[in-house]
Amino acid sequence: MTFQESEMVELKAIVTEDIKKEILALANCKGGKLYIGVQNDGTVSGLDDPDRASLQVSNMVRDAIKPDLTMFLHYETLVVDGKKIVAIDIQQGTERPYYIAKKGLRPEGVYVRQGYSSVPATNTMIRDMIKETDGDHFEEMRSMEQNLTFEKAGKEFTDRNIKFGQAQMKTLGVMTQDGVYTNLGLLLSDQCVHTIKAAVFEGTNQNQFKDRKEFTGSLFQQMDDVYDFIDFRNQIHSSFEKLRRIDRRDYPEAAVREALLNLLIHREYSFRASSFVSIYTDRIEFTSIGGLVNGVTLKDVTMGISVCRNVKLANVFYRLELIEAYGTGILKIMNTYEGTGLTPKIETSDHAFKLTLPNLNVKREQEELHDLDFKSSTEEEKVIALTRKQGSVTRKEAETLLGLSQTACGRLLKQMVGNGLLVPEGKGKNTHYCLSK
Repeated sequence: MTFQESEMVELKAIVTEDIKKEILALANCKGGKLYIGVQNDGTVSGLDDPDRASLQVSNMVRDAIKPDLTMFLHYETLVVDGKKIVAIDIQQGTERPYYIAKKGLRPEGVYVRQGYSSVPATNTMIRDMIKETDGDHFEEMRSMEQNLTFEKAGKEFTDRNIKFGQAQMKTLGVMTQDGVYTNLGLLLSDQCVHTIKAAVFEGTNQNQFKDRKEFTGSLFQQMDDVYDFIDFRNQIHSSFEKLRRIDRRDYPEAAVREALLNLLIHREYSFRASSFVSIYTDRIEFTSIGGLVNGVTLKDVTMGISVCRNVKLANVFYRLELIEAYGTGILKIMNTYEGTGLTPKIETSDHAFKLTLPNLNVKREQEELHDLDFKSSTEEEKVIALTRKQGSVTRKEAETLLGLSQTACGRLLKQMVGNGLLVPEGKGKNTHYCLSK
């Protein structure tokens, strides 16, 4: 019997730490044979105690390699040229990639056969093996990052008196029964690699930024931070009906909440592109990667039919009472605009979903300006009439009223202040003008 190393054959003279690397490399590829007691050049050196060698390897595989590979190994003692050797038959595993437990699902922990050698796998190879063995459902696949923490997620569960230990993580799908974190675990962890980018624009297009920010961390952290970002800019406008003051926000809070949850739960996380929240003077746009799930149409969505792309993620949010079970988010959003004369807009493509919430107060202000009974056509008198109606006026409102540029309107207001017609109050962006007493 002759021995020669190949892509599916590995020779070792004695049991060494490197053996576990060779075994998992063969299991990650086509399988093969490992002979212990044979030199690299094929010379049979033999073993004094082949049973002890087999036990050493078996213990090493059980303790150092994850997932469990023991069922794919078969040990046999052979006698060749009067000497005893151990032959280990290694089958291709069904839970690839196998990896060194201490190093995790990273190139330094995952090995594959390349020619006569066992070499670290690339990230692409690791992803392909995970997809092949776990299927193509992102949230159920094993995460390539295993050093995860759950500070924010833990707080969310604690605040609702729900346990979030290993048993609960396994039930929810945050980790496998073997204790390996899934991509769902990655999304909920403080190390989540997916982000939301938010931007505020001057006007109704993207020509001029006012503010921008990228939100990171657990999806729970992004949920809270992005909501606060929007809420801070969701202005309150007041009007009076006789002696009654009525405060109206630019966007219904319930609509903002449901739109944000929709952005988090229904996006396609197998792509690394960020989700976007874009705030204009007349609308907010929520744009996420991933179009409609196959078989679902836009009409289905507006009718309240929901097929969830990330079922386990949605279940976590449901358990935390952040969403309801029956995909009512879009209908809730539509209901908040009922009777306003405005309707949220949904747009889809093969790879994106965009939900637009119109600014309620922009329409009201335009109607109020249109309804003003101006007895004079001069610009100063129009500003005075609006100020008298509202109690104060901002430069932006004056620009809209008069159709002037920012510079021209600023010059007019400065002139009216100089002439004693108006009195400025506040500073910077908060400046507004009142009538002189």
